[in-house]
Amino acid sequence: MDYQQKLAEKLTILNERGSGVLIRMNHIKKTCADPKQRPSILTDKGMESAVKYINKKFPNIDFRGNIQNLTGIQRQKSEVLSATSSYYDSFLDVIEFRVIAINFDFTKNYLDLIITYTSVIITLSRIDDKKALVGMFNCAHEMTNGCRKKKYFMDGCSVTSALLSLKMVYPRRNLPAEQWRGAQLLSLLSAPAAMLDPACCDTMSCEYLSMEVMERWIIIGFMLCHSSLNSNQASLELWKMALRSSLYLTLTRDEMLNIHKVTEDLFDGFKGYSKRVADIKECREHVIVNCGAMHRERRQFLRGALKELFNVLEDEPGLLGPKALFVIMALSFSRDEVLWLVRHSENMPKIKTPEDYVDNQMAELLFYMQKLRGLMRKYNHVLQRYHVQYLAQFDALVLNDTIQNMYVCPEEESVLMSSFVSTLSGLSIKQEEFDFRALRLDWLRLQAYTSVNKAPLPLKDYPDLAKVMNLIQFHTRMVDSVEEVLFYPRVFEKMFNQSQDEMTMKRYLMSFPSVCSHFSQCGHPLCPEEIEVMEKRSLRLCVTFLEQIAKQTSNIVLEICAEQCNLNEQLLPKHCAENISAARHRKQKKPVPKKGEVQKEKPGAESLRKDRTVATNVDKMHLTLTELCSSYSLCNDLIVFDHIVVPTEFLLSHLETRLSEIIVRMANYNQTTQEIARPSDLLAGIRVYTATLHSLSSYINVDVTRLVKNVLLQQTQPLDSRGGATITNIYTNWFLECLLRQASNSLIVHCPTMHCFINQTIDSEPSFRAEEFSDISELRALAELIGPYGLKFLSENLMWHITSQVSELKKLVIENMDILVQMRSHFDKPEEMANLKKRLTGGENVLKRMTIIGVILSFKSMAQDCLKDILQKHCPYLMGPIKCLRDFISPEADIKVTLSVFELASAAGLTCDIDPALVTAIRNNISVDEEYKLTCLLLVYIAVSLPALALDNNSSYSREHGGHNNNIHCLAKAINQLAAAMFTVQNKNIEQHLKDFLLTASSTLLQLGQNVERVEVKNRESIYLLLHMIVEESPFLSQDMLESCFPYVLLRNAYREVYRSFIVTLG
Repeated sequence: MDYQQKLAEKLTILNERGSGVLIRMNHIKKTCADPKQRPSILTDKGMESAVKYINKKFPNIDFRGNIQNLTGIQRQKSEVLSATSSYYDSFLDVIEFRVIAINFDFTKNYLDLIITYTSVIITLSRIDDKKALVGMFNCAHEMTNGCRKKKYFMDGCSVTSALLSLKMVYPRRNLPAEQWRGAQLLSLLSAPAAMLDPACCDTMSCEYLSMEVMERWIIIGFMLCHSSLNSNQASLELWKMALRSSLYLTLTRDEMLNIHKVTEDLFDGFKGYSKRVADIKECREHVIVNCGAMHRERRQFLRGALKELFNVLEDEPGLLGPKALFVIMALSFSRDEVLWLVRHSENMPKIKTPEDYVDNQMAELLFYMQKLRGLMRKYNHVLQRYHVQYLAQFDALVLNDTIQNMYVCPEEESVLMSSFVSTLSGLSIKQEEFDFRALRLDWLRLQAYTSVNKAPLPLKDYPDLAKVMNLIQFHTRMVDSVEEVLFYPRVFEKMFNQSQDEMTMKRYLMSFPSVCSHFSQCGHPLCPEEIEVMEKRSLRLCVTFLEQIAKQTSNIVLEICAEQCNLNEQLLPKHCAENISAARHRKQKKPVPKKGEVQKEKPGAESLRKDRTVATNVDKMHLTLTELCSSYSLCNDLIVFDHIVVPTEFLLSHLETRLSEIIVRMANYNQTTQEIARPSDLLAGIRVYTATLHSLSSYINVDVTRLVKNVLLQQTQPLDSRGGATITNIYTNWFLECLLRQASNSLIVHCPTMHCFINQTIDSEPSFRAEEFSDISELRALAELIGPYGLKFLSENLMWHITSQVSELKKLVIENMDILVQMRSHFDKPEEMANLKKRLTGGENVLKRMTIIGVILSFKSMAQDCLKDILQKHCPYLMGPIKCLRDFISPEADIKVTLSVFELASAAGLTCDIDPALVTAIRNNISVDEEYKLTCLLLVYIAVSLPALALDNNSSYSREHGGHNNNIHCLAKAINQLAAAMFTVQNKNIEQHLKDFLLTASSTLLQLGQNVERVEVKNRESIYLLLHMIVEESPFLSQDMLESCFPYVLLRNAYREVYRSFIVTLG
């Protein structure tokens, strides 16, 4: 009985299995062709003779008589068996893959089965190592088990009648674009009155059947059943039409079939087929001359048609219900054209018009395919609601009437049709889930029962039943499996590259990575090994496309930023000198410039336009940016296999990398010439970049604030996330190696009055002006740029230089330890001190190194003050509590608590009695015993060496600068902070030791007053002021302490002497 043959079930299962077998054959072919993945037994030198022998004798191999050729397999038979068993089983699947015979859904399944089987055989024939793999397995199997596996053979069957059923479908689908355009295909606006009418026809399933599938049926089908080409005119016309449509067909994946060559080679071996061979050659010429242009016009038509269809349905999504067929047809037609171009652009023939096989507007077509797919998914509930009501309230009634009008209805068929009516009648929109797979399988069963020879109920006698059921089948798919009828094309990188060069295509570029998210549907359970390869390739393609889009977008964004930065740079105060000079010339009525001279344009001239249609470079950049940002609107994220990919993150990543590089480049640091941009100029440039980047959020939904914070926060560290140098690193190196190094040699002087460093007047021109990099505005800009983290790094580097100087000072103390011990105990005895001082060496060196420490600490103090100003401006609510906490600390508090609070306050730029950074640096640098003794003797060493400063001509006090010309005024800060830090580390009383230092220093400086005729008298007053500066700078010493050991009258006279010739101007 036909009922017992279960043809529908067999067709369904075999088609699924056939697809899997075909994919496995392709995977085996790729594996054997790849030297990296090729089975090791085929590359083993010990197996060479066995492989050659098996390839020569296959399939009639004598495994017992020629054992000398198979010794390699004999030795490793278990390894050979395990290595080849999976391949043998796959080849065995081909043998056991059988074929059946028969009408519409049934005909489609049958033809799919035949063509899949043939494709498997063709793919199998292209596996060069199949004989070796099968033979080695059989050999190892016989050696192991004593018997061989079944013989390897193949078979086939006829399909002519099924192919001829396409003569009403294929020609109607294979029309040129002019006829599509004339019929206004896919247009909802061509008949406004019928816009709400449901789209339906007698052959619903054929309307979106793949053209490539039909051509594969026809070409391969007539290769199997070629005799009808000579006897049946309809067969010949159908075959020639298919030959005139393509040069290549896809067997599976990227495995192609050159249809003209393969068919010609086949027919050349048959007698009486010379006319068919001539037909093949004529059809091939027709394809080469006409097909490229025809498909190009089709793609051009589809671009406009899909755009119109999407715009209408997006505006009125309710139309998706009655017009769902239009969407499916649009996607199907587009899929066919994309796949045709993919096949042929990779295997392009030699023709005069190669541009027909290149489409730089492919992005637009893919974009609208994705948009239509998105609409179907977004409004799936609309489709469901519409078609559930259609099935229950119309289809069920029509089907019931059709069944009632049938005059013959066997029991089995009657049961099936009754179940159709009852299932459809019971549908309700209140149901949460729908599954019509059983109903569709029953319809396939009914076709199988009614399409076989001598069927009790021939389906061809009841065409109305077939039409109704085909309509019902389509409607059920719209309810429970919309995804299965949406088609996604496979694309190549070169199509992306062609599209990204076109300005009008940039807004559609996101369709390429979006397509990659659908490649996961290409896998098959019978070939799980392929999934991993597909995942890697899909992810690589997706990432490559997104990287390219992000790179283009970030480039254009940063070009706009650079242009805005150039315009802003023209408005900086330093450029106004020329305008001031020109205005002065006009007042003085100086001669006007000559005619040949070109007057410089004022800032803002670029905004004056005589003709708005003339696009400037900035206009073009903004247009490009708009187009690129539009592409990001396609989707917020993509799911590629198990990976969630967010396109905007690629853009932010590119912008972060490029912006970091640009900020460093804007610093203009030249390590050779020590040139660098002023911090204020760099800050102005960064502010322009930041303001321009924030305008990006009006184009695309990205968090620009997070981007800028990430970049600027990285710039406060010595290295960024990629290990590159930052502006913190650059400015730290420059201030240390350039400004402070020259300040250490007194080429640059610290100027307390102006709160900056200034250049000394020398014969040669200085490489830079120190005040332009160290005044309050510049250091505030520096603090704004590198923040507390950057200044902490700068401070750590400064501390390293200080500790290296302290180490040298300790060595000098150790060299003169005995003399210093005596001086410490006899500081109030002038005669003994004079004798001991003659024996003391290295005094100038000690003062030089202490001056260097003082210069460094003065710079650090200036930077800290500017940081405090910046933080007070940005977060006053935070600075208030920190100040209160610092002021709350008393001298009696635990030193650990004190240092913790001071570290917090110092990080906020507040001045502390004890520098915590200096304390940490000195504690880490303790290397010898008797640190306390060395510290005390170091202060004695400094105190007794102070009078020697009067011998230096540069020790004179500068009234304008508020300091000495050789930076010795910085000794005040150095002595106070260094003593406080060193005695803190040793847990000693800071105030008492500084009093002792003051007594020793006062005693030695008073000796200068007794040497009336000596050279030391020259700068005596300037050195007296140094003692006053030490007391003023110290939080531990007071004026009362100073007056107790040094007469105030000497200080008053010293100030009067240094200010004697200084004219004070007020107002």
